Amino acid sequence: MKKKYDTDTASRKTFIVVNYVLLSILTLVSILPLIHVVSLSFSSTQAVESGMVSLLPVQPTMAAYKFILQNPNFYRAFTVSVVRVLLGVSVGMLLTILVAYPLSKEKDQFKGRSVFVWFFIFTMLFNGGMIPTYIIVKSTGLIDTIWALILPSAVSVFNILILMNFFRQLPKALEEAALLDGASQWQILGRIVLPLAKPAIATVTLFIFVFHWNSWFDGMLYINSPKLQPLQTYLQSILTIPDTKFLSIEQLEILGKMSRRTSNAAQIVVSTIPIMIVYPFLQKYYTKGLVLGSVKS
Repeated sequence: MKKKYDTDTASRKTFIVVNYVLLSILTLVSILPLIHVVSLSFSSTQAVESGMVSLLPVQPTMAAYKFILQNPNFYRAFTVSVVRVLLGVSVGMLLTILVAYPLSKEKDQFKGRSVFVWFFIFTMLFNGGMIPTYIIVKSTGLIDTIWALILPSAVSVFNILILMNFFRQLPKALEEAALLDGASQWQILGRIVLPLAKPAIATVTLFIFVFHWNSWFDGMLYINSPKLQPLQTYLQSILTIPDTKFLSIEQLEILGKMSRRTSNAAQIVVSTIPIMIVYPFLQKYYTKGLVLGSVKS
């Protein structure tokens, strides 16, 4: 009996050691590329082009960041992105909750549930394409407005499924007791369901936040005025095909000192800072919400 206990203990220790080794390797695989990108953004053009940069900056310089931050258009684009994220998260969460809550009901409570579920799944697999979407956005007068960046992507079927499945896992007895006490569906949603669904809501909020913050293609597609461009569209435009007509002499000198890899690295670093700030506050809900919201179908 003692021998079996020792064997179990040795197996347990081996399992823990292997876990630590694997997790350490995964951590390094995740962190080292980020460190390399940061080092590239702070290194000189000569060092980057010659392949001298690995994990530490070589011939440190702030040229890429000066080029980005000294342009007043950067702060204007940053403001547009902040407004987009605030509106996008608010509208997206509101619509997602209003769709997911009815779909979480049983068939006897919502007779058309199956039809709507299949309708949303169909839109998840098939869409009209970029040109029909652009025609719709243009026909509704959304071109060159902040709403062109929000409304076409306001509802994500994936997010609906996460919230819907989470709502379905909540105890039915809570809703039944509230109905017996005379509560309406709005009161049940606001006072019972949403407070219990914080993990799933935090997960979906993070998904929507990351989507709106990182999105650049819709800004290029629907926004013609440079004053209304979001940050990612602005960075993509000046770092891939810089328009030198709107650059000062100092900015042209800085641009001449940069390589494409350095500027792209700086773009990545600037773009990830807000996400790195927000994520720690939602992290404790993130894993739980994602797992619990994806068990049932």
